[in-house]
Amino acid sequence: MLSAQHRAIVKATVPLLETGGEALTTHFYRLMLVEYPEVRPLFNQAHQASGDQPRALANSVLAYARHIDDLTPLKGLVGRIVNKHVGLHIQPEHYPIVGTCLLRAIREVLGPEVATDEVIAAWGAAYQQLASLLIDAEEQYYAAQESAPGGWRGTRDFRVARKERESAEITSFYLVPVDGGPLRDYQPGQYIGLKILIDGAEYRRNYSLSAAPNGVEYRISVKRQPNGIVSNHLHDRVREGDVLALYPPAGNFTLQESDKPLVLISGGVGITPTLAMLQAALHSSRPIHFIHCARNHAVHAFRDYIEKTIVQFPQLKRFYCYDQHSDAAPKPDAVGYLSKERLAQWLPRERDIDVYFLGPKPFMRNVKQYLKELAVPESQARYEFFGPAEAL
Repeated sequence: MLSAQHRAIVKATVPLLETGGEALTTHFYRLMLVEYPEVRPLFNQAHQASGDQPRALANSVLAYARHIDDLTPLKGLVGRIVNKHVGLHIQPEHYPIVGTCLLRAIREVLGPEVATDEVIAAWGAAYQQLASLLIDAEEQYYAAQESAPGGWRGTRDFRVARKERESAEITSFYLVPVDGGPLRDYQPGQYIGLKILIDGAEYRRNYSLSAAPNGVEYRISVKRQPNGIVSNHLHDRVREGDVLALYPPAGNFTLQESDKPLVLISGGVGITPTLAMLQAALHSSRPIHFIHCARNHAVHAFRDYIEKTIVQFPQLKRFYCYDQHSDAAPKPDAVGYLSKERLAQWLPRERDIDVYFLGPKPFMRNVKQYLKELAVPESQARYEFFGPAEAL
């Protein structure tokens, strides 16, 4: 039970979290991943090395401490966490491990003079409240996934029906259920979870579904990441006919029903969820502006598909921006980084629009700022993160 005294103590630690939260969460992950190897598959080590995962957790812990009296403002954050957890199939038995390591990290990083028994007790109660909230929400999600037509709980085996190269870096995998049963529908923008064994080690990853649902197959389009264990394995070693274990679709970055003009903005492999949104929206009458940024033509995936689609659907306009361009390659609409001036030209004249954007974090940070300066309502500018969520 979280008492008033517990709440007061947790709120009193906010200044410490503001200055030292990332050091605390970095130590937390170091403890947990060394002493509890069973949870390693749940974490992408690249996000640990870059600091993205500790930074995201530090921001979440700080937000929780600030709003301990009323968690209503954290509804969006909690929803993203629940979806990420469901995509990786986090289970109730994982929470005590996290709690043990978090409390130990608080004591070891802050020291016994600050992290007194009273502080540890308060944070223990606070963590238990948060864990219970997440466990309950995740169980509701798992139950809904299982009970939906074509749904399931845990992993389900899918066969790679086709494997197609989309660019110099991105390859698509078309996946059909091995059991031949019905396929669960999903919302454009969602992702699936992948559980895979590579050289005896287990890994779990989320990949956006890059095509609108069709009831027959799922498609994921995977970018080869430098030193990426899973992405390189998929590109180099997974063949047509191989079987992959998938968790059901999850994610709350989804296309919302609307009759407003739709703008889809992507950078690099961020194109994957926007493709599913585009396909779903094409059969409506709403105007669609599809804006994609890539380093160059060689790494621009799905260009041929978009070019064919604009011929069939006159409500679709497309714009491409490349960092570099060679005269030998098809010409983009602009060369260089996406600027506010270029974006202003490519957006619909009326700014009461729905915008979805995804790409590298610096790209997203700029797009978010540009949209605000161009008078697009912030509530109508939606975005998702590949990996841990951070503030833009």
